[in-house]
Amino acid sequence: MKTIQHWIDGTAVPGTDTAPVFDPATGRQQAQVVLGGSADVNTAVTAAARAFETWSESSLTQRTQVMFAFRQLLVEHEEELGRIISAEHGKTVDDARGEITRGREVVEFACGLGDVLKGSFSDQVSRGIDVHNFRQPLGVVAGITPFNFPAMVPLWMHPIAIATGNTFILKPSERDPSAANFVAELYQKAGLPDGVFNVVHGGKDAVDAILTHPGIEAVSFVGSTPIAKYVHEQGTSAGKRVQALGGAKNHAVVLPDADLEFTANHITAGAYGSAGERCMAVSVAVAVGDAADGLVEVLERKAREVKVGPGDAPGVEMGPLVTKAAQERVENAVGTAATQGATVVVDGRGLKIDGHEDGFFTGPSLLDHVTVEMDAYKEELFGPVLAIVRVDTLDEAIAVINANPYGNGTALFTASGEAARRFQRNVKVGMIGVNVPVPVPMSYYSFGGWKDSLIGDSPIHGPEGIRFYTRPKVVTTRWPQPAQQVAAGFNFPTSS
Repeated sequence: MKTIQHWIDGTAVPGTDTAPVFDPATGRQQAQVVLGGSADVNTAVTAAARAFETWSESSLTQRTQVMFAFRQLLVEHEEELGRIISAEHGKTVDDARGEITRGREVVEFACGLGDVLKGSFSDQVSRGIDVHNFRQPLGVVAGITPFNFPAMVPLWMHPIAIATGNTFILKPSERDPSAANFVAELYQKAGLPDGVFNVVHGGKDAVDAILTHPGIEAVSFVGSTPIAKYVHEQGTSAGKRVQALGGAKNHAVVLPDADLEFTANHITAGAYGSAGERCMAVSVAVAVGDAADGLVEVLERKAREVKVGPGDAPGVEMGPLVTKAAQERVENAVGTAATQGATVVVDGRGLKIDGHEDGFFTGPSLLDHVTVEMDAYKEELFGPVLAIVRVDTLDEAIAVINANPYGNGTALFTASGEAARRFQRNVKVGMIGVNVPVPVPMSYYSFGGWKDSLIGDSPIHGPEGIRFYTRPKVVTTRWPQPAQQVAAGFNFPTSS
């Protein structure tokens, strides 16, 4: 049985307790991963703190050279890393390649930090006095990341943290841990010094050790809202900066003037891609007025056309869910929706794939006549279930979205610029797409929602990522001439 170990100070480190790692397509255990605790976290912090002493003093050129080399290695090993992700998560290899590409964009952003980190200089703010500012790294920082994007979400964190001079400890999901170790080896090949990037596997014990360790300055987290609130509360009470991104319930609003074929194509992909296990998945389609019946008709056809199977099989568009528990939770939710009055237009329950009968598969489900009081609307199902909510007007659709406790992403499908402008100004959501179903911003913008989708006020990557992993200094200087006498005053200093 393959054992996935920690990666600390440039080498694999064994552990004692382990947890199984499954192949979601077969339902069988394929490996085991060590589970770390406070001792393992402390070992990683010691190595990272030692590495910080030299890495924080390295030149910006040295750091960006490592990032350029790391970026090239991600390109060269994309296929291998994609298959590692697919084998443990279940998503298709093509989908895994897509997440690697989006993560690599943050590495490319980190390659250009020389321009972003430039400070400012003000000459002669007072007679003979100048002011300038710059930013410095925090120290040892950590990331706690979810199972659904084992490459991309960590890549939203550590390239910026490392390029700005910090050292990093990653605690990935124990469900699909191998991608983290593979990335660690790529960093080593890219010339990153040992101890700058470390991986500690584990569950709650490892998380709590990270949140309370006095040697860790900041923690980044992506996951469910209850855990995001816990991480934010525990981390900030321990004096750390915390970046905590939570759950979502993303709506796609469809107006009667939208092209239904185009719209249904994109909503289907946004709802069922990666088996719906995305924090930006489209889980609710809000059909406005006359759009409803036609939209449901096209969505039904397209949901039935989705090809489900093992993630590495040619032509497959949707793989299995990550665990048996996830499969059962999603299928139970479809049953609950039916008992609460929803119309099950497409029922994905009970799907069996030839040769993979024990895999964690469920097919796409489409629910119509869902109301905001139903569990299928209120809960983040994190699976291939699309709920249709019918409303009469765009303003009513906006009200539905604004009343939802989440505010991660939303989309509007329309041919009207006026409607789009009204929508994007009035909706209380952090990331908005107009005829774009999954509006994940590019790496040079920041990712983050509103309300219960972002705990605290620190979005991830882009300009906010740089701000999070650095702190500013402002320097006021005077260089008097040797013969010059400058009188000192006892009053509060002012410019003159």
